[in-house]
Amino acid sequence: MKIAFKTLGCRLNQYETDALAAQFKGNGYEVSEQEDGADVVVVNTCTVTNQSNQKSRYVISHAGRINPDAKMVITGCMAESHANQLQKKFPQATVINNKGKSGIFHSVDSLVKTGNAELSSEDYDLFSYQSFTEMFHTRSLIKIQDGCDNFCTFCIIPFVRGRAISRPVEQVLQNVREVVDKGAREIVLTGVNISRYEYDGVKFSGLVDKILNLDGDFRVRISSIEPDRFDDHFFTLIGHPKLAPHLHLCLQSGSERILLQMRRMYTVKDFLNIVERVRKVDPKFNFTTDIIVGFPGETEEEFEETINVARMVGFGHMHIFKYSVRQGTRAERMPNHIPDKIKTERSKRMHELAEELTTAYRTPFDGTEQRILVEKWNDGVASGYNDYFVPMEFASDNKKRNRFEVVQARVKDFE
Repeated sequence: MKIAFKTLGCRLNQYETDALAAQFKGNGYEVSEQEDGADVVVVNTCTVTNQSNQKSRYVISHAGRINPDAKMVITGCMAESHANQLQKKFPQATVINNKGKSGIFHSVDSLVKTGNAELSSEDYDLFSYQSFTEMFHTRSLIKIQDGCDNFCTFCIIPFVRGRAISRPVEQVLQNVREVVDKGAREIVLTGVNISRYEYDGVKFSGLVDKILNLDGDFRVRISSIEPDRFDDHFFTLIGHPKLAPHLHLCLQSGSERILLQMRRMYTVKDFLNIVERVRKVDPKFNFTTDIIVGFPGETEEEFEETINVARMVGFGHMHIFKYSVRQGTRAERMPNHIPDKIKTERSKRMHELAEELTTAYRTPFDGTEQRILVEKWNDGVASGYNDYFVPMEFASDNKKRNRFEVVQARVKDFE
């Protein structure tokens, strides 16, 4: 049997897809990211913005057109927020929510063998995904946390992922040991709100410390993280040879008033203090971020404040989102929603700044000696990311992926 996976959205979705794919492969299924010829297609959806919903619906429809005979399974966050809508639009599909996602192997196996997608209660475990190394991505994602308690006024995620829950420390450490033993060279810690990790008194910085002190030749990269729970212990870890000097630290806005309206749990001053403390240890440290433009009530002056903060930080990369109304959130009920034309214009200006800042950050690495984790090889050129998460490439006859190479390299334009 052949099963295809289509994944949208965050790294947590990527992790869960990779783990499921590894489980299917281990049980004799042929796995692919291409739906052609597949007996089953699993679409892991995203609902963080209206555009995410549109992309999810398109991927589902496209897969159905390409392979109308395949059994369709729809899961992920859109399956939580729009389950009835999806079931109505795609009546032949099986819709499985996030709580049941970890049991999809048993559901699909049952679907294939009996025609019914049964799911036993024992599979309702957010952390029951099996360990794996390579599947669709070279980096080994490690899920340490799920859910969120912040309830930012613009965000639907707490409603579709549930309240914050942390994975037991020893489970995380054992997961890391297993993937390192299988050859993993980069560990990416992921979750919905990983800065809120806490289990039996061990907070996020304590968990990272324990992981860094495990045996093996690997580096640890921290996935997207909120700036509201950094403690002094974390800053002592900066410069550790196993900790990648890169954080995707979510700013969202450079306006103090807008951050309050968003119900973010930090100030611009807090954010800049984190950047300053880290770059005192490593001036080249790479900060990437998320920015929302056109939040309800955002003035031109407040948009300019975000521009100014972005320049002050010198982000290595920026993910830019036009504010998208999510039904049921507080921001939906706020006054002074920004016209689409203004949001589009601000988004264009922010993208132009992002390109400028990315070029400024990456250029000094060009032609320098770097340690690169090779992810791809094509026609005599190996490519991957250095420790600072700068994409780089170099000439090589070695086709092997998932290996560290210390070499002079040039900056490559890919993400």
